[in-house]
Formats: sequence, structure tokens, C-alpha cells
Amino acid sequence: MKIPKHVGFIMDGNGRWAKLRGKPRTFGHQKGADAIYNVVNGCYKRDIKAVSLYAFSTENWSRPKEEVDKIFDLLAKFLKKYTKTLIKHEARLNISGDKSQLPERLVKEIDKVIEKTNHFTQKTLNIALNYGSRTEIVRAVNNIIKEGVSDISEEEFSKYLYTANLPDVDLIVRTSGESRLSNFLLYQSAYAELYFTDVLWPDFSEEELDKALVWYDGRDRRYGNIK
Repeated sequence: MKIPKHVGFIMDGNGRWAKLRGKPRTFGHQKGADAIYNVVNGCYKRDIKAVSLYAFSTENWSRPKEEVDKIFDLLAKFLKKYTKTLIKHEARLNISGDKSQLPERLVKEIDKVIEKTNHFTQKTLNIALNYGSRTEIVRAVNNIIKEGVSDISEEEFSKYLYTANLPDVDLIVRTSGESRLSNFLLYQSAYAELYFTDVLWPDFSEEELDKALVWYDGRDRRYGNIK
């Protein structure tokens, strides 16, 4: 079976999952955080080298403050709990997005995990946090201008992105029945296979991951060529 090097997850459906059970949205986010453990572990067990999670977009600030705070609390708890597992898998943490607007408690936890895992080179957990792909691309262009670079290749341009040390995305999985990228890794996923499932994120299991990988294995990836 062909195994993708880099899989991105748009983790959608936490709120709907909770609503179906008569629970608050924050309960759905809690169950969604539990699903992250299983899915990321499943990816590493299947020798997927890079996993990207769309945890919080630049547009998500418009949500109620209580919900936003809960998401950040869950992320901090996830990182604290998952550090030993990252070390076990020899995976480093990478953050895509602007950390300057994040709560100090979360930034401190992020920095701790990065310090403990930054020496690993084979596997990466990339969390898109306060992230928008268009903003990332504009940021890269502005940094290039500041450095006075007037002619640049695609390979060089990639070095200015948050994912500079990661391979391009091979597979993007979006849950909950939505079929759009929502400003997630647009440059990096130019040739990614897009897998959409009706399963809500809290119900996305290793079994569902295997369904996505089987589907990916059946794709004929030509990159514009004729085979």
C-alpha cells in the first residue's frame, strides 16, 4: 500500500456531534481532542511522517469567547499529555500560525514541547493554530521583500512558509461532510488528494483512517503527466 508522507486533517464536526447528543459545543471539542490522540498515534504507527491538524483558524476568533477559551485549554492539555508520546515516536512539534495572539499559558506549553522535541527529524506533528493559508502566503511574500530577494523559485519560496521543513501534503482528510479546504495549507496541498467523509471528527477512528488510506492507495497520482 502507498503510504502518504504528509496527511492534513480538517477536524470538523465537534459542535454538531455535541448538538446531536444534546450537549454544549465545548463537550464536542473535548471528545474531538480525544480523537486526536487516536488518529495521530494511528498515523505514526502506519509510518506517516508528517501530520498536520487544523486546530484553530484566523476566522475562529469570531466564535463565542467561552468556546475559544475551551479550545485553547484543550490544546494546552493535549500538548502536556502528549509530549511523552511525541518523544516515544521521535516526532517534533511544529506550529503553523501566529502565536503572538494566543494565551500566554498555551504559548508556554507550546514552547516547552518544541524545546523537548525539536531535535527529532523523522516525524512531525504540525498544528495549524491561529492559521490562515492566505495570511501565511502574504507573510512569506513580505519577508521575501524585506530580504530584498527579487527572483525566487518555488523551492525557495516554500522555505518562507511555516511548513518549511515538511514535505508537501499528499492527502487532506476533512470530516463532517463538508467539501472545502477552508484556507488550509493551500500552497502545500497543490497536488494533494482530497478525502471527504460524513463522519464527524469525534467519531473519526483508526478504522476511519484506514478507509482514507485505502482510498488514497487507489488514487492514480500523475502530477499532470500521462501514465
